[in-house]
Amino acid sequence: MLSHTSILIRCVVTSGFDQDLFAMAHLTYLTGPVRSGKSRRAVELARAWGDDVVFIATYRPDPADAEMAERIRRHQAERPGWRTLLAPAPGATDGAMADKLAELRPPPSGLVFDCLTLWLSERLERGDDAILAEWDAVLASFRASPCPVVVVGNEVGWCPVPEQPVLRRFRDLAGTLGQCTAAAADAAYLYVAGCPVTLKEGV
Repeated sequence: MLSHTSILIRCVVTSGFDQDLFAMAHLTYLTGPVRSGKSRRAVELARAWGDDVVFIATYRPDPADAEMAERIRRHQAERPGWRTLLAPAPGATDGAMADKLAELRPPPSGLVFDCLTLWLSERLERGDDAILAEWDAVLASFRASPCPVVVVGNEVGWCPVPEQPVLRRFRDLAGTLGQCTAAAADAAYLYVAGCPVTLKEGV
């Protein structure tokens, strides 16, 4: 009998994703709702890039949040022993991500950025224009990187309009950042129930 994890992985691996097209893509964007299989797929795809893949984490651990710590532990257990790089803090210079990547030795064979919405949530005290400009700079560093990159995002707007202004702003910014990322990417996929829907491929 297949385990729960085996079923999920089989669905993700055999559900129509074109591995050859992915191999040709320099920047790939994977998005979808919570528990849709996008993070697992990002790890599976990056395994092909060798042992020097770098995982760019966007969550700064909070000792008071035990539930989130357990989530992070599970994610870490699901991926190989790659190096982990914490994304630059909010308000860093435009070249902060590029500088961090350039300092890595040995150079990364691939990058996994997970995830865009946690990156955003840490920056809500900044203005919208500043957030968008900072993400544009991050995307530019990924496009300029000599190694392939996969960015993981989340679809948070498939629900009734939130009552709280801060949640409406977060929803709107997450959608805008997702559009920017898909536009910059060579390939983009929406994950639903562990299966990919092609949004953009080979462009």
